[in-house]
Amino acid sequence: MKKYDRFESGDMGAFEAEAKVGLLATVNPEGLPHISLIASMQAKEPTQLIWGQFSEGRSKVHVKENPHVGFLIMTLDRNLWRGKALWTHGETEGEDYEMYNQKPMFRYNAYFGIHTVHFMDLVETYGKEGLPLRRIVMASLATKAAKEGAKSPGVERILKPWAEGLFNRLDTLKFIGYVDEEGFPTIVPVIQCQAAGSRRLAFSPLAYGDELAPIKQGMQVAVFGMSMQMEDVLVRGTFLGYDRVRLQRLGVVELDWVYNSMPPTPGQIYPPVELKPVVNF
Repeated sequence: MKKYDRFESGDMGAFEAEAKVGLLATVNPEGLPHISLIASMQAKEPTQLIWGQFSEGRSKVHVKENPHVGFLIMTLDRNLWRGKALWTHGETEGEDYEMYNQKPMFRYNAYFGIHTVHFMDLVETYGKEGLPLRRIVMASLATKAAKEGAKSPGVERILKPWAEGLFNRLDTLKFIGYVDEEGFPTIVPVIQCQAAGSRRLAFSPLAYGDELAPIKQGMQVAVFGMSMQMEDVLVRGTFLGYDRVRLQRLGVVELDWVYNSMPPTPGQIYPPVELKPVVNF
């Protein structure tokens, strides 16, 4: 892909839409990828991105400890922009703070408003892209036909039935993230990805195969799944590599972590977190 150090001025207006997908990939303290839905992400300048924070989550902590981030913006007309950036700071007042809190999504919301605006300097972007729909359909059908052969022999359930169903819906958007050699998290659409039982995800490389190639066997990856009703789930696991399964070439992820990233209370689902009584009031 060609790399650019600034956004095209004609593209920046598309980022301002409230109804869009905005993803932020961060690196946690253990060096593992994390992906969050940040629908408020937009370009302030051709070389600067901003986004508003209204809820607490791990990505907001990660950027302060490691400013290397990846981003993806996808509009409703199926165009998308991706790249890398460096988080610089957050502000709790000023013109951008006022701008976000005047948007209808937050101005008329009785429960929350934007309390912090985050700023990121653009490192590189790849220009406007369209989804390769024909390849995605082919890859989705290949995955669906072969995924049963990629199931784990383990019996303990990792994905809840709801999350497993979300990944198996063909209209669910899915994105995989990994940390590249430069330490930046990278996001690749993997809409063809589906659940192979509750313990694994599988996907055909017929779509985005070249971009999936840098993900090597044994690497830790994150996969973010979301519906257009803004239901979402984040999982993480080990990429087991590619294998021939029922005449199809499939990549398989062995899951070991599940996270509910939906507000108002994001939290870890698997491994289960022990509940502790509240003793201080």
